Amino acid sequence: MKKIILLSAILFFNFASSQTKSTTYKVKESDVATNLKTLTSDAMEGREAGTPGIEKAAVFLENYFKSISVKSYFSTYRDTLTTFSKTTCNIVGYIEGNDPVLKNEFVVLGGHYDHIGITDEAVNGDKINNGANDDASGVTAVLEMARYFSQSKSNKRSILFVCFSGEEKGLLGSKSLAKKLKKKNFNLYTMLNFEMIGVPMARDYTAYITGFDKSNMAAKINEYAGNNLIGFLEAEKSYELFSRSDNYSFYNEFRVPSQTVCTFDFENFEFYHQPGDEFEKMDIPHMTSFIQKMVPVVEKMTNSTTKEIKLN
Repeated sequence: MKKIILLSAILFFNFASSQTKSTTYKVKESDVATNLKTLTSDAMEGREAGTPGIEKAAVFLENYFKSISVKSYFSTYRDTLTTFSKTTCNIVGYIEGNDPVLKNEFVVLGGHYDHIGITDEAVNGDKINNGANDDASGVTAVLEMARYFSQSKSNKRSILFVCFSGEEKGLLGSKSLAKKLKKKNFNLYTMLNFEMIGVPMARDYTAYITGFDKSNMAAKINEYAGNNLIGFLEAEKSYELFSRSDNYSFYNEFRVPSQTVCTFDFENFEFYHQPGDEFEKMDIPHMTSFIQKMVPVVEKMTNSTTKEIKLN
């Protein structure tokens, strides 16, 4: 009888412990809004790579990682680009996995924090391209993922949280980092990129994935989420979006599943690369809900005993 009681207690404790992680964690709208609003402030002047504006954003991102006790992967959080004539850097945070074997494998979560800066001609009196949807929204998702894992310590695999610079210059930040990591024999399991998630789509799924048919990632995300979270968007294929964001640099170097999730479908947002891409036009409840749904998805990515996400 004592053995049965002890076993029951252990099972209950394990169940209760699991409930305190992604199943009970709540992403806060206030946190999402605060980070997004900071990144899109006029003080950052549209965050063009190599400008004083993006330097302010870099300092904010460094301080954010410090504030939630996410370590730097390199000697500092700054990974200076080797592919750009001006000085700019990716900001890279790191949480080591808690499994003695799986911690040697990595999941990379990314989004680009650069945008296109200040235009010569004003639109409705505004010259600053604040880039709220493109891609402060994606970076905000990365920051919220970092917040969760810094608290839960629930990842068996190690995670890099990367805010890329130079994406708007030709994926320069991700190209630089992917090449550097490849030379270090970095053991990449998969790369998931967040791009333009600031407004919802009027479809029967929440987001689409680029390169839908290149791997089983969409199916695994839906399995992990327990619902139809990710779907196929014909426009992503016709516009070849798989090769137009930072996931592609990692696919090129490592030939592992490296894809982007997005909720911009060419119908739901008219301010692409315009000064109208402002914080006020972002749907914070939608962003919060999507990030919330992705938290257990990413957790299961980091904790699967085998590499379940595979190229087709």
